[in-house]
Amino acid sequence: MRVRISAKADYAVRATAELAAAAAAGKGPVKGEQIATAQSIPLKFLLNILTELKHARIVQSHRGAEGGYGLARPASGITVAEVIRAVEGPLANVHESRPEELTYAGPAGPLRDVWIAVRASLRAVLEEVTLADLASGKLPRSVRALAADPDAQHAR
Repeated sequence: MRVRISAKADYAVRATAELAAAAAAGKGPVKGEQIATAQSIPLKFLLNILTELKHARIVQSHRGAEGGYGLARPASGITVAEVIRAVEGPLANVHESRPEELTYAGPAGPLRDVWIAVRASLRAVLEEVTLADLASGKLPRSVRALAADPDAQHAR
């Protein structure tokens, strides 16, 4: 099971947070170059990510001199989990399988339920946080509590 946030997923969430903030400020479409500069994301990589997000109907593009990118729907209806899934696929797999598809023998038997619980924990956070939460800087209370836990701040 890979529980790591790739650069691609990180960039996708940061780019969509920029678009959410622009929408909240009443600004129109945002040029890719502006997003790349604001979030220090390589432009070519960002444009590929924005294309994937467009295919997933999370962002939309607007042509013309005043064109650029915007969210395809309200930021309050787009979760971080949805953005990550759009560019990376499922949140948690084990050997490219869904945890519930696995079976283990002997004392490793309960491990399947551990992997399912890990995925549920990821989902509990990533599906609760919306782009509107990021843009406003106001994360859900449960997420703030987890992040404030001193044990959560130490890599192991």
